[in-house]
Amino acid sequence: MTPRKKLQGLVAATITPMTPDGQVNLPVIHQYVDYLVSEQNVKNIFVNGTTGEGLSLSVQERKQLAEEWVCQGKDKLDHVIVHVGALSLPESQELARHAASIGASAIAVITPFFFKPTNKDELIAFLQKVASEAPTVPFYYYHIPPLTGVKIRVEELLDGIKEQIPTFQGVKFSDMDLLDLAQCINKNEREEFAFLYGVDEQLLSALAVGADGAVGSTYNYLGRKTNLMLQAFAKADLALARKYQFLTGEFLNFVFKLGFGVAQTKAVMSFVSGIPMGPPRLPLVDASKEFIVKAKAKLDSIVWPDGD
Repeated sequence: MTPRKKLQGLVAATITPMTPDGQVNLPVIHQYVDYLVSEQNVKNIFVNGTTGEGLSLSVQERKQLAEEWVCQGKDKLDHVIVHVGALSLPESQELARHAASIGASAIAVITPFFFKPTNKDELIAFLQKVASEAPTVPFYYYHIPPLTGVKIRVEELLDGIKEQIPTFQGVKFSDMDLLDLAQCINKNEREEFAFLYGVDEQLLSALAVGADGAVGSTYNYLGRKTNLMLQAFAKADLALARKYQFLTGEFLNFVFKLGFGVAQTKAVMSFVSGIPMGPPRLPLVDASKEFIVKAKAKLDSIVWPDGD
């Protein structure tokens, strides 16, 4: 890996493969890395986040997964970002120290969401305590208010953050508030921070206001298509970029109506890649056979601009 390379473009929010009896399935990660790189042209990953069921895993499982991704990604992946957020500050600090010790490219932290921070100062105090345990590792804030219920605007959070968290490098912005994102980017005149958008069906809109790239679950199986959208946008071919975004949206709109979450993402990744992702961990339950049949038929029916 090359941690000094600027983080931009697509970052796959990795799924945690599990065995049929619900144990973490580490041996398939080698195949998973090769699939992302060779089939999807995605060389950055975000481990143990929402898609990876990170908060449903034990600390030990999260460490094992981080180690395996770093090990298997060596000389293949550009960035392995390890999410180390937890409801417990000591656990989050322990995971941060571990990520630093194994050579993770960066760490990311979600806000606690049971006992919640109520203002910017409380949130930054928590983030600072975690970041300080990995003082040489780039740090990203993982902003996902639809799941955390913490609606502190990122624009507000950025003011003076570098003084309190010297390793702060940017934000995984998983919210539909494009005004907040745009204001963050507008304030980022020196381009010292990276803003990675996390709502896959709205990525083109985020690129238009200046997002550096994206972290998302669909890049596990639609990474190559989304990379073509990024290329079209970079060439100012907005008609082609919109076509890719609309087709991704067509698939997501279809599966959202069926009920689409982590379990269903695991099912889609399994039938697209051929790599068994296994069941989710309770309280999530397996995608239905009906969902799998319908989702596969829908994805197969889409005609992409590259003819694939």
